Amino acid sequence: MLHGRKILLGITGSIAAYKTAILTRLLIKNGASVKVIMTPFAKEFITPLTLATLSKNPILVDFYNPENGDWNSHIDIGTWADLYVIAPATANTIAKMASGVADNLLLTTYLSARCPVIIAPAMDLDMFRHPATRKNIETLQKNGNIIIEPATGELASGLEGQGRMEEPETIFKQIVEYFSIKKELNKRILITAGPTHETIDPVRFIGNHSSGKMGYALAECIANKGAEVILISGPTHLNIHHSNIQLIRVTSADEMFRECLKHFITCDAAILAAAVADYTPAEKSHVKLKRNNGNLNIDLIPTKDIAAELGKIKKSSQVLAGFALETDHEIENATQKLKNKNFDFIVLNSLADKNSGFNTDTNKITIIDKNNNIQPFPLKGKDAAARDIMDKLISYF
Repeated sequence: MLHGRKILLGITGSIAAYKTAILTRLLIKNGASVKVIMTPFAKEFITPLTLATLSKNPILVDFYNPENGDWNSHIDIGTWADLYVIAPATANTIAKMASGVADNLLLTTYLSARCPVIIAPAMDLDMFRHPATRKNIETLQKNGNIIIEPATGELASGLEGQGRMEEPETIFKQIVEYFSIKKELNKRILITAGPTHETIDPVRFIGNHSSGKMGYALAECIANKGAEVILISGPTHLNIHHSNIQLIRVTSADEMFRECLKHFITCDAAILAAAVADYTPAEKSHVKLKRNNGNLNIDLIPTKDIAAELGKIKKSSQVLAGFALETDHEIENATQKLKNKNFDFIVLNSLADKNSGFNTDTNKITIIDKNNNIQPFPLKGKDAAARDIMDKLISYF
Protein backbone atom coordinates (compact mmCIF):
# COMPACT_ATOMS: atom_id res chain seq x y z
CA MET A 1 0.00 0.00 0.00
CA LEU A 2 2.88 2.37 0.83
CA HIS A 3 5.67 0.44 -0.88
CA GLY A 4 8.69 2.63 -1.53
CA ARG A 5 7.30 5.65 0.33
CA LYS A 6 9.73 7.42 2.66
CA ILE A 7 8.04 8.80 5.75
CA LEU A 8 9.66 10.92 8.42
CA LEU A 9 7.88 10.69 11.77
CA GLY A 10 8.41 13.53 14.24
CA ILE A 11 7.45 12.88 17.87
CA THR A 12 7.17 15.59 20.53
CA GLY A 13 6.76 15.48 24.31
CA SER A 14 3.15 14.44 24.84
CA ILE A 15 1.54 11.48 26.57
CA ALA A 16 0.08 10.65 23.14
CA ALA A 17 3.61 9.69 22.04
CA TYR A 18 2.85 6.10 23.08
CA LYS A 19 0.48 5.86 20.09
CA THR A 20 3.36 6.35 17.67
CA ALA A 21 4.52 2.78 18.24
CA ILE A 22 1.29 1.58 16.62
CA LEU A 23 1.54 4.15 13.82
CA THR A 24 5.15 3.16 13.08
CA ARG A 25 4.16 -0.51 12.97
CA LEU A 26 1.31 0.22 10.53
CA LEU A 27 3.59 2.18 8.24
CA ILE A 28 6.32 -0.47 8.18
CA LYS A 29 3.82 -3.29 7.74
CA ASN A 30 2.44 -1.57 4.64
CA GLY A 31 5.80 -1.13 2.94
CA ALA A 32 6.93 2.35 3.97
CA SER A 33 10.47 3.28 5.01
CA VAL A 34 10.29 5.16 8.30
CA LYS A 35 12.80 7.40 10.06
CA VAL A 36 11.94 8.86 13.46
CA ILE A 37 12.97 12.19 14.97
CA MET A 38 12.20 12.74 18.65
CA THR A 39 12.46 15.84 20.77
CA PRO A 40 14.44 15.26 23.98
CA PHE A 41 11.25 15.49 26.04
CA ALA A 42 9.51 12.88 23.86
CA LYS A 43 11.92 10.27 25.25
CA GLU A 44 10.16 10.66 28.61
CA PHE A 45 6.99 9.12 27.12
CA ILE A 46 8.29 6.41 24.77
CA THR A 47 11.77 4.95 24.49
CA PRO A 48 13.96 5.37 21.42
CA LEU A 49 14.70 1.63 21.62
CA THR A 50 11.02 0.78 21.06
CA LEU A 51 10.79 3.01 17.97
CA ALA A 52 14.19 1.93 16.61
CA THR A 53 13.08 -1.70 16.83
CA LEU A 54 9.78 -0.99 15.06
CA SER A 55 11.15 1.39 12.40
CA LYS A 56 14.35 -0.62 11.78
CA ASN A 57 16.28 2.67 11.78
CA PRO A 58 18.32 4.56 14.41
CA ILE A 59 16.33 7.24 16.21
CA LEU A 60 17.39 10.84 15.67
CA VAL A 61 17.25 13.20 18.66
CA ASP A 62 20.31 15.43 18.74
CA PHE A 63 22.17 17.44 16.12
CA TYR A 64 25.11 15.09 16.46
CA ASN A 65 26.02 11.77 18.06
CA PRO A 66 27.88 12.62 21.31
CA GLU A 67 29.72 9.28 21.20
CA ASN A 68 31.41 9.67 17.82
CA GLY A 69 30.58 13.22 16.71
CA ASP A 70 28.60 12.13 13.63
CA TRP A 71 26.47 15.01 12.38
CA ASN A 72 22.73 14.50 11.87
CA SER A 73 22.08 16.79 8.92
CA HIS A 74 18.58 18.25 9.08
CA ILE A 75 18.88 19.13 5.39
CA ASP A 76 19.63 15.54 4.34
CA ILE A 77 16.83 14.24 6.54
CA GLY A 78 14.34 16.79 5.18
CA THR A 79 15.16 16.06 1.54
CA TRP A 80 15.02 12.28 2.10
CA ALA A 81 11.33 12.21 3.02
CA ASP A 82 8.28 12.01 0.76
CA LEU A 83 6.14 13.07 3.73
CA TYR A 84 6.85 14.48 7.18
CA VAL A 85 4.32 13.48 9.85
CA ILE A 86 4.58 15.25 13.21
CA ALA A 87 2.48 13.30 15.69
CA PRO A 88 1.91 14.16 18.42
CA ALA A 89 2.51 17.89 17.97
CA THR A 90 2.33 19.78 21.27
CA ALA A 91 1.19 23.38 21.65
CA ASN A 92 4.82 24.31 22.30
CA THR A 93 6.10 22.71 19.09
CA ILE A 94 3.21 24.14 17.05
CA ALA A 95 4.04 27.63 18.35
CA LYS A 96 7.70 27.20 17.42
CA MET A 97 6.85 25.89 13.95
CA ALA A 98 4.54 28.84 13.33
CA SER A 99 7.23 31.30 14.45
CA GLY A 100 10.19 29.66 12.71
CA VAL A 101 12.01 28.73 15.93
CA ALA A 102 14.69 26.09 15.32
CA ASP A 103 16.02 24.90 18.68
CA ASN A 104 15.94 21.14 18.14
CA LEU A 105 16.48 18.65 15.32
CA LEU A 106 12.76 18.12 14.71
CA LEU A 107 12.21 21.84 14.14
CA THR A 108 15.28 22.48 11.99
CA THR A 109 14.23 19.54 9.83
CA TYR A 110 10.73 21.01 9.55
CA LEU A 111 12.16 24.29 8.28
CA SER A 112 14.33 22.41 5.78
CA ALA A 113 11.76 19.88 4.57
CA ARG A 114 10.78 20.07 0.90
CA CYS A 115 7.97 17.56 1.24
CA PRO A 116 4.40 18.11 2.50
CA VAL A 117 3.91 18.06 6.27
CA ILE A 118 1.05 16.48 8.21
CA ILE A 119 0.56 17.67 11.80
CA ALA A 120 -1.50 15.87 14.44
CA PRO A 121 -1.93 18.16 17.48
CA ALA A 122 -2.25 16.77 20.99
CA MET A 123 -2.90 18.89 24.10
CA ASP A 124 -5.45 19.74 26.76
CA LEU A 125 -8.72 21.30 25.57
CA ASP A 126 -8.01 24.76 27.05
CA MET A 127 -4.62 24.88 25.35
CA PHE A 128 -6.19 23.79 22.06
CA ARG A 129 -8.93 26.43 22.36
CA HIS A 130 -6.57 29.23 23.34
CA PRO A 131 -6.49 32.06 20.75
CA ALA A 132 -2.69 31.82 20.52
CA THR A 133 -2.83 28.13 19.62
CA ARG A 134 -5.67 28.63 17.15
CA LYS A 135 -3.70 31.43 15.48
CA ASN A 136 -0.58 29.25 15.29
CA ILE A 137 -2.51 26.37 13.72
CA GLU A 138 -4.09 28.78 11.24
CA THR A 139 -0.61 30.05 10.33
CA LEU A 140 0.61 26.50 9.72
CA GLN A 141 -2.41 25.81 7.50
CA LYS A 142 -1.78 28.99 5.51
CA ASN A 143 1.79 27.82 5.01
CA GLY A 144 0.46 24.67 3.36
CA ASN A 145 0.68 22.18 6.21
CA ILE A 146 -2.04 19.53 6.58
CA ILE A 147 -3.67 19.51 10.02
CA ILE A 148 -5.35 16.39 11.41
CA GLU A 149 -7.80 17.89 13.87
CA PRO A 150 -7.60 16.27 17.33
CA ALA A 151 -10.44 14.09 18.49
CA THR A 152 -12.87 14.79 21.32
CA GLY A 153 -12.80 12.57 24.38
CA GLU A 154 -11.22 12.01 27.77
CA LEU A 155 -7.89 13.82 28.12
CA ALA A 156 -4.86 13.03 30.27
CA SER A 157 -5.85 15.89 32.57
CA GLY A 158 -9.13 14.14 33.35
CA LEU A 159 -11.12 16.74 31.45
CA GLU A 160 -13.40 15.90 28.54
CA GLY A 161 -13.12 17.78 25.25
CA GLN A 162 -11.18 18.27 22.02
CA GLY A 163 -7.42 17.79 22.20
CA ARG A 164 -6.77 14.03 21.96
CA MET A 165 -4.39 13.15 19.17
CA GLU A 166 -6.27 11.15 16.57
CA GLU A 167 -5.88 7.39 16.79
CA PRO A 168 -2.94 5.83 14.88
CA GLU A 169 -5.33 4.01 12.54
CA THR A 170 -6.98 7.33 11.56
CA ILE A 171 -3.63 9.04 10.96
CA PHE A 172 -2.46 6.04 8.94
CA LYS A 173 -5.61 6.19 6.82
CA GLN A 174 -5.01 9.88 6.05
CA ILE A 175 -1.42 9.11 5.05
CA VAL A 176 -2.65 6.41 2.67
CA GLU A 177 -5.27 8.79 1.24
CA TYR A 178 -2.60 11.43 0.71
CA PHE A 179 -0.45 9.07 -1.36
CA SER A 180 -3.46 7.63 -3.22
CA ILE A 181 -4.10 11.04 -4.85
CA LYS A 182 -0.40 11.79 -5.26
CA LYS A 183 -0.02 10.06 -8.60
CA GLU A 184 2.54 11.35 -11.05
CA LEU A 185 1.14 13.93 -13.43
CA ASN A 186 2.63 12.75 -16.72
CA LYS A 187 1.17 15.60 -18.74
CA ARG A 188 2.31 18.69 -20.60
CA ILE A 189 0.89 21.83 -18.98
CA LEU A 190 1.02 25.43 -20.19
CA ILE A 191 0.94 28.12 -17.50
CA THR A 192 0.96 31.89 -17.93
CA ALA A 193 2.15 34.24 -15.20
CA GLY A 194 2.83 37.87 -14.37
CA PRO A 195 1.70 41.10 -16.01
CA THR A 196 2.14 42.38 -19.53
CA HIS A 197 3.68 45.75 -20.38
CA GLU A 198 2.15 47.67 -23.27
CA THR A 199 4.63 50.19 -24.66
CA ILE A 200 3.68 53.89 -24.88
CA ASP A 201 7.16 55.15 -25.75
CA PRO A 202 10.73 53.94 -25.06
CA VAL A 203 10.45 54.75 -21.34
CA ARG A 204 6.75 54.31 -20.48
CA PHE A 205 4.26 51.50 -20.57
CA ILE A 206 0.78 50.49 -19.43
CA GLY A 207 0.89 47.64 -16.91
CA ASN A 208 -0.60 46.29 -13.70
CA HIS A 209 0.48 45.22 -10.22
CA SER A 210 0.78 41.47 -10.88
CA SER A 211 3.98 40.01 -9.36
CA GLY A 212 3.70 36.60 -11.06
CA LYS A 213 3.95 34.77 -7.72
CA MET A 214 0.78 32.71 -8.19
CA GLY A 215 1.71 31.53 -11.68
CA TYR A 216 5.27 30.66 -10.65
CA ALA A 217 4.00 28.76 -7.60
CA LEU A 218 1.66 26.81 -9.87
CA ALA A 219 4.46 26.01 -12.30
CA GLU A 220 6.75 24.67 -9.59
CA CYS A 221 3.96 22.73 -7.84
CA ILE A 222 2.84 21.03 -11.06
CA ALA A 223 6.42 20.36 -12.19
CA ASN A 224 7.10 18.68 -8.85
CA LYS A 225 4.27 16.27 -9.71
CA GLY A 226 6.20 15.10 -12.74
CA ALA A 227 4.50 17.23 -15.40
CA GLU A 228 6.35 19.02 -18.17
CA VAL A 229 5.54 22.70 -17.72
CA ILE A 230 5.77 25.50 -20.25
CA LEU A 231 5.75 28.73 -18.23
CA ILE A 232 5.07 31.83 -20.32
CA SER A 233 5.90 34.78 -18.10
CA GLY A 234 5.40 38.49 -18.46
CA PRO A 235 7.93 40.92 -16.90
CA THR A 236 8.68 39.93 -13.31
CA HIS A 237 11.66 39.84 -10.95
CA LEU A 238 10.98 36.15 -10.26
CA ASN A 239 13.10 33.33 -11.60
CA ILE A 240 12.70 29.58 -11.59
CA HIS A 241 15.09 26.69 -12.13
CA HIS A 242 13.47 23.28 -12.52
CA SER A 243 14.33 20.53 -14.95
CA ASN A 244 10.63 20.09 -15.80
CA ILE A 245 9.96 23.79 -16.51
CA GLN A 246 10.62 25.61 -19.79
CA LEU A 247 10.52 29.33 -19.03
CA ILE A 248 9.56 31.63 -21.91
CA ARG A 249 9.76 35.35 -21.14
CA VAL A 250 7.57 37.84 -22.99
CA THR A 251 6.70 41.50 -22.53
CA SER A 252 3.47 42.41 -24.31
CA ALA A 253 0.03 40.84 -24.57
CA ASP A 254 0.64 40.21 -28.26
CA GLU A 255 3.85 38.30 -27.53
CA MET A 256 2.08 36.21 -24.89
CA PHE A 257 -0.79 35.56 -27.33
CA ARG A 258 1.58 34.23 -30.00
CA GLU A 259 3.50 32.00 -27.57
CA CYS A 260 0.29 30.58 -26.10
CA LEU A 261 -1.09 29.69 -29.53
CA LYS A 262 2.21 28.15 -30.52
CA HIS A 263 2.42 25.83 -27.49
CA PHE A 264 -1.19 25.12 -26.49
CA ILE A 265 -1.80 22.68 -29.36
CA THR A 266 0.85 20.32 -27.92
CA CYS A 267 -0.35 20.57 -24.30
CA ASP A 268 -2.80 18.53 -22.25
CA ALA A 269 -3.92 21.57 -20.28
CA ALA A 270 -3.40 25.27 -19.75
CA ILE A 271 -3.84 27.45 -16.67
CA LEU A 272 -3.97 31.14 -17.52
CA ALA A 273 -2.78 32.90 -14.39
CA ALA A 274 -1.25 35.95 -16.10
CA ALA A 275 -2.82 39.39 -15.74
CA VAL A 276 -2.87 40.27 -19.43
CA ALA A 277 -3.62 43.86 -20.44
CA ASP A 278 -7.03 44.31 -22.07
CA TYR A 279 -5.88 47.39 -24.02
CA THR A 280 -2.71 48.57 -25.71
CA PRO A 281 -1.78 51.94 -27.28
CA ALA A 282 -2.85 52.15 -30.92
CA GLU A 283 0.42 53.89 -31.75
CA LYS A 284 3.72 53.42 -29.97
CA SER A 285 6.07 56.38 -30.10
CA HIS A 286 9.68 55.61 -31.06
CA VAL A 287 10.88 58.65 -29.12
CA LYS A 288 10.13 59.78 -25.58
CA LEU A 289 6.94 61.85 -25.41
CA LYS A 290 7.68 65.26 -23.92
CA ARG A 291 5.60 66.91 -21.25
CA ASN A 292 3.61 69.96 -22.31
CA ASN A 293 0.96 72.15 -20.71
CA GLY A 294 -1.95 70.32 -22.32
CA ASN A 295 -3.52 66.92 -21.71
CA LEU A 296 -1.99 63.80 -23.21
CA ASN A 297 -4.53 61.56 -24.89
CA ILE A 298 -3.57 58.00 -25.72
CA ASP A 299 -5.79 56.03 -28.07
CA LEU A 300 -6.15 52.47 -26.71
CA ILE A 301 -7.26 49.46 -28.72
CA PRO A 302 -8.20 45.99 -27.45
CA THR A 303 -5.49 43.36 -27.15
CA LYS A 304 -6.01 39.88 -28.54
CA ASP A 305 -8.06 37.75 -26.14
CA ILE A 306 -5.80 34.80 -25.28
CA ALA A 307 -8.38 32.96 -23.16
CA ALA A 308 -11.15 33.29 -25.74
CA GLU A 309 -8.90 32.11 -28.57
CA LEU A 310 -7.66 29.06 -26.64
CA GLY A 311 -11.27 28.33 -25.66
CA LYS A 312 -12.22 28.25 -29.36
CA ILE A 313 -9.47 25.83 -30.40
CA LYS A 314 -9.56 23.65 -27.27
CA LYS A 315 -9.96 19.94 -27.96
CA SER A 316 -12.26 17.77 -25.86
CA SER A 317 -9.18 16.04 -24.43
CA GLN A 318 -7.65 19.32 -23.23
CA VAL A 319 -8.33 21.15 -19.96
CA LEU A 320 -8.44 24.94 -19.90
CA ALA A 321 -8.54 27.00 -16.71
CA GLY A 322 -8.32 30.70 -16.03
CA PHE A 323 -8.27 33.27 -13.26
CA ALA A 324 -10.72 36.04 -12.38
CA LEU A 325 -9.70 38.93 -10.14
CA GLU A 326 -12.86 40.80 -9.16
CA THR A 327 -13.83 43.79 -7.05
CA ASP A 328 -17.62 43.27 -7.01
CA HIS A 329 -20.22 40.59 -7.86
CA GLU A 330 -17.36 38.13 -7.74
CA ILE A 331 -19.19 34.81 -8.23
CA GLU A 332 -21.47 36.15 -10.98
CA ASN A 333 -18.63 37.80 -12.91
CA ALA A 334 -16.32 34.79 -12.59
CA THR A 335 -19.08 32.39 -13.67
CA GLN A 336 -19.83 34.52 -16.72
CA LYS A 337 -16.14 34.58 -17.65
CA LEU A 338 -15.99 30.80 -17.22
CA LYS A 339 -18.76 30.40 -19.81
CA ASN A 340 -17.53 33.08 -22.22
CA LYS A 341 -13.99 31.68 -22.42
CA ASN A 342 -15.01 28.00 -22.51
CA PHE A 343 -13.01 27.26 -19.35
CA ASP A 344 -13.33 23.93 -17.56
CA PHE A 345 -12.82 25.75 -14.28
CA ILE A 346 -11.91 29.22 -13.09
CA VAL A 347 -9.99 30.42 -10.03
CA LEU A 348 -11.58 33.46 -8.42
CA ASN A 349 -9.86 35.85 -6.05
CA SER A 350 -11.15 39.18 -4.86
CA LEU A 351 -9.39 42.44 -4.15
CA ALA A 352 -11.91 42.82 -1.33
CA ASP A 353 -10.11 40.02 0.53
CA LYS A 354 -7.18 41.29 2.58
CA ASN A 355 -3.80 39.77 1.59
CA SER A 356 -5.29 38.25 -1.56
CA GLY A 357 -4.49 39.06 -5.17
CA PHE A 358 -1.53 41.06 -6.47
CA ASN A 359 1.84 41.43 -4.74
CA THR A 360 1.07 39.25 -1.71
CA ASP A 361 2.47 35.92 -0.53
CA THR A 362 -1.02 34.64 0.27
CA ASN A 363 -4.21 34.10 -1.67
CA LYS A 364 -7.84 33.36 -0.84
CA ILE A 365 -9.34 31.54 -3.79
CA THR A 366 -12.64 30.06 -4.87
CA ILE A 367 -12.68 27.44 -7.62
CA ILE A 368 -15.78 27.31 -9.86
CA ASP A 369 -16.23 24.68 -12.55
CA LYS A 370 -18.61 24.45 -15.48
CA ASN A 371 -20.88 22.10 -13.52
CA ASN A 372 -21.44 25.08 -11.20
CA ASN A 373 -19.53 23.48 -8.33
CA ILE A 374 -18.26 26.30 -6.13
CA GLN A 375 -15.40 25.46 -3.77
CA PRO A 376 -14.10 28.25 -1.50
CA PHE A 377 -10.76 27.94 0.31
CA PRO A 378 -9.42 29.86 3.32
CA LEU A 379 -6.53 32.32 3.04
CA LYS A 380 -3.33 30.37 2.40
CA GLY A 381 0.19 30.83 1.15
CA LYS A 382 0.35 30.86 -2.64
CA ASP A 383 2.27 27.56 -2.63
CA ALA A 384 -0.62 25.95 -0.72
CA ALA A 385 -3.22 27.58 -2.99
CA ALA A 386 -1.28 26.21 -5.97
CA ARG A 387 -1.70 22.68 -4.58
CA ASP A 388 -5.47 23.19 -4.33
CA ILE A 389 -5.59 24.33 -7.95
CA MET A 390 -3.39 21.42 -9.01
CA ASP A 391 -5.68 18.93 -7.25
CA LYS A 392 -8.59 20.34 -9.25
CA LEU A 393 -6.61 20.01 -12.47
CA ILE A 394 -5.66 16.41 -11.69
CA SER A 395 -9.33 15.52 -11.21
CA TYR A 396 -9.84 15.98 -14.99
CA PHE A 397 -7.26 13.35 -15.95
